[in-house]
Amino acid sequence: MQAVKTLSSGYPALVLNADFRPLSYYPLSLWPWQEVIKAVFLDRVDVVSTYDQIVRSPTFEMALPSVIALKHYVPQDRPPVFTRFNLFLRDSFSCQYCGAGEDLTFDHVQPRSRGGKTSWDNIVTACSPCNLFKGGRTPREAGMVPARNPRRPTQYELQDRGRRFPPGHLHESWLDYLYWDIELEA
Repeated sequence: MQAVKTLSSGYPALVLNADFRPLSYYPLSLWPWQEVIKAVFLDRVDVVSTYDQIVRSPTFEMALPSVIALKHYVPQDRPPVFTRFNLFLRDSFSCQYCGAGEDLTFDHVQPRSRGGKTSWDNIVTACSPCNLFKGGRTPREAGMVPARNPRRPTQYELQDRGRRFPPGHLHESWLDYLYWDIELEA
């Protein structure tokens, strides 16, 4: 991952909570510049850093914000929503049976055909070959034990896990607010 002076994807702003921590690491909390301008005018955010790019109207001009902070703190201790993405993030985007990181699906540890529920406590990330091999059997019957027992993660755990998957490029103005090892690209 490298820090750059110019982003090829427009001018998104890094969104920080009122405590100056990113709302999310993975995916990184970014807003498009249009939403940022609207939030600035509605006085919902403080501008922390700006790009060199200016936006103009007939009566106004403003440097595009590159980092903004919410004026009101958004609590991060709520339980995470059960989604495929959050499940994969909890399991570090790897099959819990063989460790593969490709062709991922999710597997009911206790098969649905045997009363297994679709919940944090019964689902693990599995690659398609392992999922097909296990089929409608229990892990014991299939001789396949998940690397980690499935459980509901905390929001903090998901945020921490997300730090392990930094995006390819970050704007240099974001570096003071993110906690990854970064090389600065000229």
